[in-house]
Amino acid sequence: MPIVAFDGKITIIDAVSKVVPAIEILRQSNFVGIDTETKPSFTRGLHHKVSLVQISTLESCFLFRLNKIPFPAELADFLANEKVKKIGLALRDDFNGLIKQRPFVPANFVDIQSIVHSYGILEMGLQKIFAIIFGRKISKSQRLTNWENEELTEQQQIYAATDAWASLLIYAQLQKEKKLTKKQVEKLLAEAAAEQASLNEARNAQSQNKTA
Repeated sequence: MPIVAFDGKITIIDAVSKVVPAIEILRQSNFVGIDTETKPSFTRGLHHKVSLVQISTLESCFLFRLNKIPFPAELADFLANEKVKKIGLALRDDFNGLIKQRPFVPANFVDIQSIVHSYGILEMGLQKIFAIIFGRKISKSQRLTNWENEELTEQQQIYAATDAWASLLIYAQLQKEKKLTKKQVEKLLAEAAAEQASLNEARNAQSQNKTA
């Protein structure tokens, strides 16, 4: 599949003075895509704070570097703003990580994972969902890079912006599609579960044959 990436304007928010102007622009949108990045840990039991919050419109993406500035109250207020819909994937994890830095109550958000079944999509990962809908691939090559680098590379910036932007595109496209009925969704899930059970049974049988 051809690789797609965000090609709009990327603005890095790494100083307190840049926060309010960015939030004012984002407040003008009805929908935004959102995602976070955290420095990967390769040591058991060691967890890092959220390093980056990326919020995207269709044309612009703002990268809030929380390792450079304290989690701004203005950003927390935006995430709790009921007037702007926030679209993302696995948002519970993102919000839990952010709430540890500054308590807030997320409002008016849509988790892509919670709605894709209604459109006949059983995959839960952003890359696979995007590929199913658009026939294009999102690169994940920068996922395990250091998000607390002194300067984010161009590749990191594009990767981060693409993830937030992709969620927004997925949601916008799904709104144009017809939902399946509840019975259709239940049938689809049952068929998928039966297929998975059959595969597991085949693997177990194969494993037993090897050890016999």
